[in-house]
Amino acid sequence: MRRTRPLASLTAALATLLLASGLLVATTSSAGAAEASERRRQNIATPGDFTGYGFDQCVAPTQKTMDAWLESSPFLAVGIYISGDSRACRTQPNLSPTWISTQLAKGWRLLPIALGPQASCQPRFPRYSDDFTISPAPGDGSYPTARKQGATEANKNADDALAYGLAPGSTLWYDLEGFDLANTHCRESALRFIHAWVDQIEARGFVSGVYSSAGSGIKMLDDARLKRPGQFRLPQQIWIARWDGVANTSTSYIAEDGWRPGGRVKQYRGDHKETWGGVTINIDSNYLELGRGSVAAPETRCSGMRTTYPRYHLLKPSKANPKRVKILQCTLAEQGYYSHGISGKYNKRTRAAARAFQAAHKMTPGPKFRKRHWVALHATGETAVLKVGSAGPVVYRLQRALNAAGAGRVAGTGVYDLATEAAVKTYQSRRGLAASGITNAATWAQLQNGRF
Repeated sequence: MRRTRPLASLTAALATLLLASGLLVATTSSAGAAEASERRRQNIATPGDFTGYGFDQCVAPTQKTMDAWLESSPFLAVGIYISGDSRACRTQPNLSPTWISTQLAKGWRLLPIALGPQASCQPRFPRYSDDFTISPAPGDGSYPTARKQGATEANKNADDALAYGLAPGSTLWYDLEGFDLANTHCRESALRFIHAWVDQIEARGFVSGVYSSAGSGIKMLDDARLKRPGQFRLPQQIWIARWDGVANTSTSYIAEDGWRPGGRVKQYRGDHKETWGGVTINIDSNYLELGRGSVAAPETRCSGMRTTYPRYHLLKPSKANPKRVKILQCTLAEQGYYSHGISGKYNKRTRAAARAFQAAHKMTPGPKFRKRHWVALHATGETAVLKVGSAGPVVYRLQRALNAAGAGRVAGTGVYDLATEAAVKTYQSRRGLAASGITNAATWAQLQNGRF
C-alpha cells in the first residue's frame, strides 16, 4: 500500500478532513441524515465470509471503473482508504455513503482502511505538517501515550466508517506501514498503539484488522501471540503485505497456525497496472480467506427436495423421470406458471404450464420439455455478476443452468468455486463469448435464451 502523492492544497485537505470526520454529513438536512441512516441500516457487514480475489487503490475508483471491473476482472473485493490523517490520498472525490451502498448492493466486498499515526522509526512519516507519529516514549514501561493515541485513533476511524454508512460488524483495517522491527521503543510503542486500537475498535462494534508488511508489523503481532500470549489485544484478522506473486495467505515470516481459519488476507502483488473492461488503474492485488470463507446457506426451496443434478432429462408424455418432473413443477410454480400439486407426473396440467413457460420465453410451445427449456428455466431470475467468491441463491441457480447446458457437472453448493468457474468458461467458449469465467450480462442472456 505504499503510495506517493503530492501534498494536497490546504482547501482540498480541509474539505476531505471534514468529510472523513463526518462533519459534512452532520451539517446536512435532517432528511439527508435520515437517508444516510437508512442506507447504513440496509448495508451488510463487509467483507464478511469470503474467499477470493481483491484489489486496493489509493483513490476510490469512479463508478464507471467499478462497474467495468465488476463485469470483467477476477476481483470481487476492493480496499478503500476511509480514514486517517497519514493517508497519501486524503482527497477522495468519489468516496461517499452512496458510493459505499452502491458497491455493496452490486456485490462488492469492501475493505475499509485507516492510515493514521505510524511507527516512530518509519522514515516516510509524518507525511504532512499536521500529521504525527506514534509516540515512542515508554513512560512507566507501558507506553501510555501510544496507547492513548491508539484509542483516540480508533474512535476517529469508527466515526468515519459510520459516517460513510459502513455497518457495525464490518472489518476496519489499520494500515501500519513497515518499520525497523529491531528498534525496541519503535516496535513496543507500535504494539501498544495497536493493542489500544483493537480494544476500542471492537468496543465500537467493528471487527479489528491490521495491515502491515510480513517482516515487520505482521511479525510483531505474531511474535506477541506466540511469545507473550494474553498480554496484548491482537487483531481478529491480519492483512499480510508479501509481494511474492503467490495468491494465497501464507508467508514464511509468521507461523502457519496464526489467524487460521478465516483470519487472513495477503497482498501478493504490489503497485502495478491492470486493465479490465477497457479501464486501466494502478492497484495492489490481494487474496482473501476470511470468516467461514464463501458459503451459501442450504437451499430451502421445493420443500427441501434436491433440485441440482448433473443433467436434466428430456421430458415427454410417454417417458418422464418423476424426480425431474417434480423439479419442473416446483420451478414453474415459483415462476407463476403452475399452481397444482408437486406430483412428479408429467400430466396435462404440467404440460400446459410448461407450454406457457416456453411461449413466454419465445420458444415454440410443445409437449416435450427439452434441453434448451431446462437451461432457460434454471437461468430465469436475477442476473447478478458472479465470479469466484460469489455465493448464495443466484449461484445455485447458475450451477443448475450450467449442468442443464452440459457445460459441466457442477455440485450444487451455491458457492462460485473453481469448478463453477471452469464450467462457465466452457459454456462461454461454446457460445463464442470471452472465456473469462465471470458470469456477466452477456453470459446470462445466452443462458436465459436457452442456448447451449
